[in-house]
Amino acid sequence: MVRDRMKRAASAAGRSEDSVRLVAVTKGHPVEAIDAALGAGLHDLGENRVHELDEKATGHSGPDVTWHMIGHIQGRKARRVAELADLIHSIDSTKLAERLSRIAVEDGIEVAGLAQVNTSGEGSKSGFDPVEAVEQIHRIAELPGLRIQGLMTMAPYVDNDAVIVDAFAGLRDTLDRLHAITEVVGPELSMGMTNDMDIAIREGSTIVRIGTALFGERVGA
Repeated sequence: MVRDRMKRAASAAGRSEDSVRLVAVTKGHPVEAIDAALGAGLHDLGENRVHELDEKATGHSGPDVTWHMIGHIQGRKARRVAELADLIHSIDSTKLAERLSRIAVEDGIEVAGLAQVNTSGEGSKSGFDPVEAVEQIHRIAELPGLRIQGLMTMAPYVDNDAVIVDAFAGLRDTLDRLHAITEVVGPELSMGMTNDMDIAIREGSTIVRIGTALFGERVGA
């Protein structure tokens, strides 16, 4: 059970299970998966494709549901994501942050998000370069209408715990360095998926993004 894994990992790190938020990722699953998640008491739901977020969030919205956008966002779809998502995990560039800021100001809303950092250095992953991340994220956190609540990363999909630990510890270190110079950036660390959530929680994750362990393999995966 996912909750049991989370509890064990949190306990091993001397943390409370309540200090980690579980986002149920319904990517690639039918809308019935949302009903199942809500029925199981899971109210944080995540999507990484805008069209799926649009379809699912439109039919399942309300004060008891929090929608998370966890995938890459094309600039032309930023406005729709800003309208639908309660928290955007994938603010991966200054350009996207500035676009979301403009949308927030134009529409009179506040956009809440996490800055994505490419702590693994993999070319296939988006995100701020770890070397420049503190300066760049500090800058975007000052943009009007944009509230940076913390950071997000994805570890490499490898069978090497040390490599995964380095990716997650690197994100925690980036947040620590940000907090040393600004109070604008929030405390969230979104890191950890089905395969590495235990390590992520031990390294300080406050949000884990879980799909396969909850819903099984994705359709077409």
